[in-house]
Amino acid sequence: MTANSVEQLRKDGNELFKCGDYEGALTAYTQALDLGATPQDQAVLHRNRAACHLKLEDYDKAESEASKAIDKDGGDVKALYRRSQALEKLGRLDQAVLDLQRCVSLEPKNKVFQEALRNIAGQIQEKVRYMSSTDAKVEQMFQILLDPQEKGTEKKQKASQNLVVLAREDAGAEKIFRSNGVQLLQRLLDTGEPDLMLAALRTLVGICSEHQSRTVATLSVLGTRRVVSILGVENQAVSLAACHLLQVMFDALKEGVKKGFRGKEGAIIVDPARELKVLISNLLELLTEVGVSGQGRDNALTLLIKVVPRKSPKDPNNSLTLWVIDQGLKKILEVGGSVQDPPGELTVTANSRMSASILLSKLFDDLRCDAERENFHRLCENYIKSWFEGQGLAGKLRAIQTVSCLLQGPCDAGNRALELNGVMESVIALCASEQEEEQLVAVEALIHAAGKAKRASFITANGVSLLKDLYKRSEKDRIRIRALVGLCKLGSAGGTDFSMKQFAEGSTLKLAKQCRKWLCNDQMDAGTRRWAVEGLAYLTFDADVKEEFVEDEAALKALFQLSKSEERSVLFAVASALVNCTNSYDYEEPDPKMVELAKYAKQHVPEQHPKDKPSFTRARVKKLLAAGVVSAMTCMVKTESPVLTSSCRELLSRVFLALVEEVEDRGTVVAQGGGKIYEVVRPLVSLLHLNCSGLQNFEALMALTNLAGISERLRQKILKEKAVPMIEGYMFEEHEMIRRAATECMCNLAMSKEVQDLFEATGNDRLKLLVLYSGEDDELLRRAAAGGLAMLTSMRPSLCSRIPQVTTHWLEILQALLLSPNQELQHRGAVVVLNMVEASREMASTLMESEVLEILSVLAKGKEGPVARAAAASLGKAVEYGLIKPSQDGE
Repeated sequence: MTANSVEQLRKDGNELFKCGDYEGALTAYTQALDLGATPQDQAVLHRNRAACHLKLEDYDKAESEASKAIDKDGGDVKALYRRSQALEKLGRLDQAVLDLQRCVSLEPKNKVFQEALRNIAGQIQEKVRYMSSTDAKVEQMFQILLDPQEKGTEKKQKASQNLVVLAREDAGAEKIFRSNGVQLLQRLLDTGEPDLMLAALRTLVGICSEHQSRTVATLSVLGTRRVVSILGVENQAVSLAACHLLQVMFDALKEGVKKGFRGKEGAIIVDPARELKVLISNLLELLTEVGVSGQGRDNALTLLIKVVPRKSPKDPNNSLTLWVIDQGLKKILEVGGSVQDPPGELTVTANSRMSASILLSKLFDDLRCDAERENFHRLCENYIKSWFEGQGLAGKLRAIQTVSCLLQGPCDAGNRALELNGVMESVIALCASEQEEEQLVAVEALIHAAGKAKRASFITANGVSLLKDLYKRSEKDRIRIRALVGLCKLGSAGGTDFSMKQFAEGSTLKLAKQCRKWLCNDQMDAGTRRWAVEGLAYLTFDADVKEEFVEDEAALKALFQLSKSEERSVLFAVASALVNCTNSYDYEEPDPKMVELAKYAKQHVPEQHPKDKPSFTRARVKKLLAAGVVSAMTCMVKTESPVLTSSCRELLSRVFLALVEEVEDRGTVVAQGGGKIYEVVRPLVSLLHLNCSGLQNFEALMALTNLAGISERLRQKILKEKAVPMIEGYMFEEHEMIRRAATECMCNLAMSKEVQDLFEATGNDRLKLLVLYSGEDDELLRRAAAGGLAMLTSMRPSLCSRIPQVTTHWLEILQALLLSPNQELQHRGAVVVLNMVEASREMASTLMESEVLEILSVLAKGKEGPVARAAAASLGKAVEYGLIKPSQDGE
């Protein structure tokens, strides 16, 4: 019974492989292996799995499976050949040639093996020639770079550029590495000259990229502490280059070798977890080192954000996060509690506290249970108490600043810190301080606390009068603008609910007007103007504020300029304001029955502002486009900063969807550089995952549909992000809106050759699904599917002959399209029929022998338009084939 099952599964896998379903074939072979196949069958199944992995371009797994087959049967010539193919793709030519030589010895007359052996021998010779020719070049480059007489010369600059270019190729990187390159690069770093340091760091990136053993060796030569310390230099370009190198090193240690020339990979035994902890430990130490540049501190935080938390919540191991919390949480809080102005012991930038907040938030979100979260809270509270108690006024300020950092990040921890004895009272008291710096710290803490629902009611009762007093009486704009933002937060507590006004009529508009005035004041520093945007991000929940804001060209221009500045912490506020102005936030229309029931029960019923209706929203979108919103968004999505979080990207994606909703606006978007905004594709594709809500799936599909309809470049970006399988999956979704959106998206993607190839490939049901959906009751789904069918049959005539094969109801579906009262459906049906008639005489004959002939005759005589023209063209082609004759009047 088991033997029969194994054999049947193997045959099923073979059939799936022939049809191009390599994933399905893999599953069948795996199931057969799990049934306890004989050693001989195991060899065959592993060999077949290797073939699947080769087709799927997963060469590491192909090599592994082929090796398992060879372990079972050393003379399995197919497994040897497949392993040689995988090794060749992995760049391990010396090993691939050994397998091919074994193949030729087993089957000397096999021309395929002989040709493959000749090809790989040629590749090896070419590599040897390349390696030998670069020997002298590498030596010469280092001589020029290390020659003190060549300082600042063009010759030296060219040598450094050549070295970087050479290191980008695996063979070149290996050559530099074997030529004592790391020690020589260390000498370049020790010169302290920015240009030479940049050349050394960029060359080291090539040496370490995706190569674990070279990374470990490099760290051993240079010293982990030395590499990390380069982050802290004043020169921003050098600091960024060091940040890039460390990111590459982290990736190499985590993933090991993935590409190309491995060198003596197996010769160095390392514990990646240990090496990672050494690197991370040094980064944590750098955070609180005196003398480190603010930019370097920010880069260290960025690296920690990228490498410490788990990539997926499905990964059960969060030990690295727990280790960082135990070893470095106090250091992160120290950065978060530092002030930029006046400069303290630690040098920080305007973005440092926000970066610290994001890191704290990521660490907190990565915790898996209440005990881990309680430990996080305990550590934070102990740190804040250590400053708040017994350290005088300076200590209290430091503690309050740290609480602000937590409120911007893991707000649960921030809320608990606010409840510590005396903290909130000190915040209120310091708001009345005569010292501007003390006021700044206290007011910012009050603002961040006001954004949390838990504290909002307390602050509404106790803090509004204080904030109003500060706003009216303070002579310092830096204080007034922050007090204003606090009032804005409290004034927007009702969100978009028109009936939940917090302040008197007209007060919100006055606050917004003052925010716009400060935003337009270019005499203020960017850090202060950012607060004006924060205020507008809250106030633009009010539709009256939105209307005035989009009419103020100067304010929009100032907003977009600020979004392009180095003040990165403004990005989320800008994105929030744009989401509010375009109404691209989540809004669910209340059920009329539930509204009536709520009224009867005297419960509050949310009301939409009259100016939030679609006509007003569309008008605001037009004004934003005219003001140049697309170029600003393009700059925002290109930002390399931890501030551009997934939440921020999602907000920008929502805005972009709103901008391209109207077909006539899409050309404007492209003209303003919207094609450059393809960076939003990745966050949109990430919303297609099953762990996202149905609403997120739907909105992402709609946005991708619009993007796919704009340009081939955007379609290629969507394909590159491997979205097609996910979109295809949603075409089977039960929810009709998601199914329809997925079908519309696929039809727009069908303009790309790669997608057309998928439909044309044998052994799949993609075409069948479109034909069947063209006959569904849902008119919008029919329109999308029939449009895709019309496009595909136009681009790939070979698909026409397959339509009758996919379902016996194909003729009924086409006739229903032609007879539809909907002109668009009629047109799509007429185009599909015309394409089928033009594809072959045989197909035309089948159609003319059915009722389609009579329907086309009626349509051709109908009102002049695309439907009548397509019908007449089909009849004309049938006449040309000799299948029908024109009537006596020539029609």
